[in-house]
Amino acid sequence: MSDLSRVIPENLPHVLLVLDQPELAQRLREAFLAQGYNVTVVRDTKDAIAQCKTQPPALAMIDQQISEQSGGQLCRQLRAEGVRIPLLLLMDKDTLDDRIACLEAGADDYVLSPYSGEVLLQRVRQYLKSDSVLPTTLLSFQDLQLDLATRRAQRRSRTIELTMKEFELLRYLMEHPREILTREQILENVWGFDFRGESNVIEVYIRYLRLKVQVIPEKRLIHTVRGVGYVLREA
Repeated sequence: MSDLSRVIPENLPHVLLVLDQPELAQRLREAFLAQGYNVTVVRDTKDAIAQCKTQPPALAMIDQQISEQSGGQLCRQLRAEGVRIPLLLLMDKDTLDDRIACLEAGADDYVLSPYSGEVLLQRVRQYLKSDSVLPTTLLSFQDLQLDLATRRAQRRSRTIELTMKEFELLRYLMEHPREILTREQILENVWGFDFRGESNVIEVYIRYLRLKVQVIPEKRLIHTVRGVGYVLREA
């Protein structure tokens, strides 16, 4: 087992690196430690799951190719175990199939190689900064509510569990009700400054949200404006 026995101070953000590339793991570990993060490095699925259960990190960064399985498979397994923290995949390829597989596995985002320590630090800050500033309040639209503290949505008596990116996308839509939001606005405000792409990532996540918040016979709230973007409005 890697360094599961290391004591993690409670006052510092804890980042889990799931990597079986020793040189890359050491380089990233040093970069994160230099910025004040606590870092645990594990090399396989078993240790990653054990770490998330015994000392849950604030965020996990997972190599797409782990020795015994893919990073996507690990993401899927962690989500099935109830792990709700941000999961970021380190990917070597950027094909459409790879991006869709990453998101469908439950990862919140991905970072492409070559892996710059500063880019990874900026991405981690992007995901962790909101945890300390979210007010305990609700956003409401029609019969849909979003709790900014628990990151859960509720429609009527039905509680809806959301991944980090699903939460951020729904939050952005609910903060701008009845306003048509372009794809560019959504990419900038939900995925951040260095998101690559022209991809169908927004369409994929809109589909996920619709499946979760619009169960028949509930009315559709998230509408597509063809050629422009999306809008949260009454049917």
